[in-house]
Amino acid sequence: MDVIQQFTSLVLQWVAVAFAVGLVMLLLAIAWMYWVDTRQTHHSLRRNYPVIARGRYMLEHLGTFLRQYLFAQDREELPFNRAQRSWVYRAAKNLDSTVAFGSTLPLNQPGDFVFLNALIPPLDEEVCARSAICFGEGYARQPWSTHSFFNISGMSFGALSRPAVQALSRGAAKAGVWLNTGEGGLSQYHLEGGCDIVFQIGTAKYGVRDDQGCLSDARLRDLAALEQVRMFELKLSQGAKPGKGGILPGRKVTEVIASTRGIPAGMDSISPNRHPEINSVDDLLKQLQHIREVTGKPTGMKLALGDPGWLDEFCERIHALGLDHAPDFITLDSADGGTGAAPQSLMDLMGLPIRRSLPLLVDKLIEHGLRERIRVIASGKMINPGAVAAALCLGADTVNSARGFMFSLGCIQALQCNRNTCPTGVTTHNPDLQRGLVPEDKAQRVANYATNLMHEVEIIAHSCGVREPRLLNRRHAWIVTAGGIPQPLLDLYPEPQPRAPQGGDTRAAAPIERAVTERAQP
Repeated sequence: MDVIQQFTSLVLQWVAVAFAVGLVMLLLAIAWMYWVDTRQTHHSLRRNYPVIARGRYMLEHLGTFLRQYLFAQDREELPFNRAQRSWVYRAAKNLDSTVAFGSTLPLNQPGDFVFLNALIPPLDEEVCARSAICFGEGYARQPWSTHSFFNISGMSFGALSRPAVQALSRGAAKAGVWLNTGEGGLSQYHLEGGCDIVFQIGTAKYGVRDDQGCLSDARLRDLAALEQVRMFELKLSQGAKPGKGGILPGRKVTEVIASTRGIPAGMDSISPNRHPEINSVDDLLKQLQHIREVTGKPTGMKLALGDPGWLDEFCERIHALGLDHAPDFITLDSADGGTGAAPQSLMDLMGLPIRRSLPLLVDKLIEHGLRERIRVIASGKMINPGAVAAALCLGADTVNSARGFMFSLGCIQALQCNRNTCPTGVTTHNPDLQRGLVPEDKAQRVANYATNLMHEVEIIAHSCGVREPRLLNRRHAWIVTAGGIPQPLLDLYPEPQPRAPQGGDTRAAAPIERAVTERAQP
């Protein structure tokens, strides 16, 4: 007993000493903060209320996270609410996606889509497999087709971490979807999963630039020689910042990222706001044709639509120059944000959202007899089945998602993508934070998310009375207007009639009527 009492007494003494030392250090820290606050001149609150005012800045920082978990309702948050994120998390984990006791979606918010169920939907044995979507058939030496209608949008290695890219590559291969590289070039991590890849050529030509920063045909041929690289995409603009180039802070430009991009390590990677060599519609079309000719593979372009006035000239010049100058696809990005760092004025206010720009683009292509020649890929904030089905109704051939797949990797919407402090390891190059993202585990979640989303879109399509999602059209949905009442989508966006092009190449004018008729069938 004496030994126990002595040990207990010794422990209590140590605790008392540690408490006293801790108290002294706390008082010294408070005194130091008081001294600093009263002498600094940058923050009025800290100068007038030393030490105490520091709590404001801490609470302001924590408020982003506290609102998400404690105060915001399921459908209140932006850019993505809890209901949207929760669906992705459940799909990625392959959990039950059913709900009970009624929907929490009000169905009276302007812009909401309502899908129209058919009186006699097809039986399970009557539905058909997903049809193939072919790119570049008849124009590229190596056309490519896929059965996937939901794929991974462009996110650069650099903006994303190494394990994130590894997980996306492996997950894409498991699900049979493609992975867009983003403008940051092609790394070994994109290739290791064995998935299909769309190589994006940004305004800085990362990964395909010569010593002067110009597009290198030799590098294009090297990439085209890789079987996994299926298509090339010339990026004109993106939804996060239309009219401004990519921004990667120098703290995220590591040695391996610098070597992938062909730039110095540790320096800010800022792309030009446009391709310097493209000064007109003709320049754009000739550049697309040149890339397709050099690589032999389907070539398209990506943009966020703003002023639509150039679309008529664009289509007319395609007919004048020849259909081999047309893009094999157009990736249309929604101007309501994105994964990239961007000035808030551009993130919030610049460009058209996908719900307006998509039918506008599709209608122009139909009018000019180019809808069958040019595939349309929609991207931007479509992470749930309803949004994807709505894009298909509006005329998209396929849908790309970036942030949906980030959620499948474990993203918690901490809004720190541009700070290298992402707590889940998705967008940071801090090795300690990257430890949390295990590619082998997250790859399966990526695959589950893509597979389950496409399956649920198929459920929507079958309920609408069509046998597969690509047969959805504007007759299958209504949209809630400003008064809170759903109106037919066809009333808001009537399908135009094709018009014969004036001279030039008319090869695509005849088949387009069949394409429109096919999509219009119930």
